[in-house]
Amino acid sequence: MRIYFWGLLVIAFGFSWSITAVEHNPRTERISGSAGDVLEDDPVGKLKVYVYELPSKYNKKILQKDPRCLSHMFAAEIYMHRFLLSSPVRTLNPQEADWFYTPIYATCDLTPTGLPLPFKSPRMLRSAIQLISSSWPYWNRTEGADHFFVVPHDFGACFHYQEEKAIERGILPLLRRATLVQTFGQQNHVCLKEGSITIPPYAPPQKIQARHIPPETPRSIFVYFRGLFYDVNNDPEGGYYARGARAAVWENFKNNPLFDISTDHPTTYYEDMQRAIFCLCPLGWAPWSPRLVEAVVFGCIPVIIADDIVLPFADAIPWEEIGVFVAEEDVPKLDTILTSIPPEVILRKQRLLANPYMKRAMLFPQPALPGDAFHQILNGLARKLPHSKSVYLKPGEKILNWTAGPVGDLKPW
Repeated sequence: MRIYFWGLLVIAFGFSWSITAVEHNPRTERISGSAGDVLEDDPVGKLKVYVYELPSKYNKKILQKDPRCLSHMFAAEIYMHRFLLSSPVRTLNPQEADWFYTPIYATCDLTPTGLPLPFKSPRMLRSAIQLISSSWPYWNRTEGADHFFVVPHDFGACFHYQEEKAIERGILPLLRRATLVQTFGQQNHVCLKEGSITIPPYAPPQKIQARHIPPETPRSIFVYFRGLFYDVNNDPEGGYYARGARAAVWENFKNNPLFDISTDHPTTYYEDMQRAIFCLCPLGWAPWSPRLVEAVVFGCIPVIIADDIVLPFADAIPWEEIGVFVAEEDVPKLDTILTSIPPEVILRKQRLLANPYMKRAMLFPQPALPGDAFHQILNGLARKLPHSKSVYLKPGEKILNWTAGPVGDLKPW
């Protein structure tokens, strides 16, 4: 009966109640408790970062060869570099630095169709680490424990786009004491080391800002999704890709009038998300995707279908309060789960999503803005200070094995 009620509500009223029913309530709601304080925190004055000056072959020349890297979902590594160069947390005196940053564009190696190839990344990183360890004394003091690297690939510093191969590789041995800033996050996974900072994938902020529609526009779509359900080239049966969750969405709801789902990617994609109540954010090859960013920015309640996912800035963004979590095995019950959520719960999630700090934390704008993803990364680094005395090695002490890893990774870059 509840499903039938929701269907009538969506069809007959365009779900306009989501605006009119709360005309006496605030349109936005501040996050309560410590999460709200963390989200709005200012890291300036709480840490100092030294940026290594590397030869341009590690960054600028790579980008010059393929400017597409500026707009793909892994572009955070480029924009973090640019941000730090002019950030007030940057110090030119490495003796006073709390953290050291090595600017390497390890994911800027794209196929003709725009997919990143991670296979050169381990050699590139090894080369850069060999350079900084032989040119400056700071790496050798801690073997990287006070260094951070941005590694936004599918499975972070495991450097492979297929999970089983990524697990087999493991995190690049030379990075196992460093702090990794990465989009990949999954609990109890070999590609997520303790202490990593999980960040959102890059979504072009200017493009997003240009596509906003009036906030009073009714949300007339109940459930929205655009994307692949099957990866016909790599997994035609659909059982391995997305662990079968996307295939289950399609098979169960392709004819359900409450579900606006398709493989098409219309020019009105961003506008459609702003007209939807729920936006599906299922895993693909990795647990995360840019849909998570788009849903939050456009005020569409994210329906997160990715077991054990570790979400971006989880100490600042109350994901349980703004999203809906559905276990992969429960995908066939999606309609029942979503239509059973009381309207007042939906309205509160929408008010929280309308908080501008929430939206800003998911984006990497140029120029940077207070509270944006750049600042959330710095907040995460600042909260790790001061470094424990145990991170500093004794004279002659070595922990990392420079010859560990696949033989191909040891070749010169």
